[in-house]
Amino acid sequence: MKFDLNTFLTNPFVPMFLATVTGLLLGNIKIGKFNLGQSGGLFTGIFLGWLLYSKYCVAFMLDPSNPKKGLIAGAPKYAANYFKNGVVSDTLFTFTLILFISSVGLLAGKDIGKVVKKYGARFVVLGGVITATGALATYLATLVFTGQNNFAVAGVYTGALTSSPALAAALEATAKYGAVAQAQVGLGHAIGYAPGVLVVIIAMNFFPVIFKMDVEKEKERFKSEMTSFDDNETKEKNIKEVGMDVISFLTVCLIGYFVGSINIYIPFVKWMSLGSTGGVLIMSLWLGHIGKIGPLTFRMNTGVLSAIRDLSLSLFLAIVGLQYGYETVAALGGSGATLALISFVVGLVALSAGFFVARYIFKMNWIIIAGAICGGMTSTPGLGAAIDATKTDEVAAGYGATYPFGLLFTVIFVIILHMIT
Repeated sequence: MKFDLNTFLTNPFVPMFLATVTGLLLGNIKIGKFNLGQSGGLFTGIFLGWLLYSKYCVAFMLDPSNPKKGLIAGAPKYAANYFKNGVVSDTLFTFTLILFISSVGLLAGKDIGKVVKKYGARFVVLGGVITATGALATYLATLVFTGQNNFAVAGVYTGALTSSPALAAALEATAKYGAVAQAQVGLGHAIGYAPGVLVVIIAMNFFPVIFKMDVEKEKERFKSEMTSFDDNETKEKNIKEVGMDVISFLTVCLIGYFVGSINIYIPFVKWMSLGSTGGVLIMSLWLGHIGKIGPLTFRMNTGVLSAIRDLSLSLFLAIVGLQYGYETVAALGGSGATLALISFVVGLVALSAGFFVARYIFKMNWIIIAGAICGGMTSTPGLGAAIDATKTDEVAAGYGATYPFGLLFTVIFVIILHMIT
């Protein structure tokens, strides 16, 4: 029998499963009343991503300080694969993301109409407030940390808000400055992503404690607000829930991915799309709200959808850690530590602004707020943390209502940042 340990460890499924299992074990450890839950996979993923990329890619680089020079002659196949695709490819990232968003959207779809009807334009305001304060904090960082590359700092903004569409807009906006400028934007995004996720995880778990909110009472308040709307009550009672309709579920994924791929022209912003996250989210919420179209039933067993949600979220967070692990750990040992700190501060300022407006001006309940501030930051890992911390999928209604506006404003502010920095 022949066994190649290096080939085994560099197979993307091995670190993905290992980071997920160890992350769940780490997440179960309680310190007082706090535990990481499913977010533990993010941290074990970061560690494994750094360890594997260092050993199986960086070790074969011509110049580790300048990856663009490529790999040494005769570098093994797995090193070339890591150099091109990272520890885990974007395909697995997108697949687990789609499964997670679809299941969450279908679970929360029943109440999305009531949520939008009750809070309406407030979601537009929140999307604007969150992204604007994040952009302002980023701009101030370029003035304070004068030794940092401004393109990298602007890239941190998209990382702190974990927004891939905004990154695409940033790369397009800096194209006229050349490949070096675009590389700095990408570096800032990569370094800023993990701190951006971390600050949302912390906020979801500690905001209720800091601001003395009883999560169970907030859930009751949310349910009370939703029961005051009975516009679709009769229709909903006539839709029989099914155990699991695989065809309907995959139809949601397919249509959502298609919608997310459509480019829409918006004046000044130019072309943009919702991406796989936005497209699948909007369609799963809408179809979950409708409930049934012909032979397709979108009201499925809560237990089954919850199982899909938990599995895909655990895998997704582990993959995020594996993808950004090397840049995150490496950054902490050099000047990138400043960029990581900027990302954390930008994320904290943005979500705090959204929280104060939602809680103390709009008087919204924490269940809706938790989803809305994650939606305003377009943070899918944040949505997972919000669900995990509140123990309810209802936060997805606020997330879905705010996400499109958060995405639009993020892209707008990215363009503005690159005009003024």
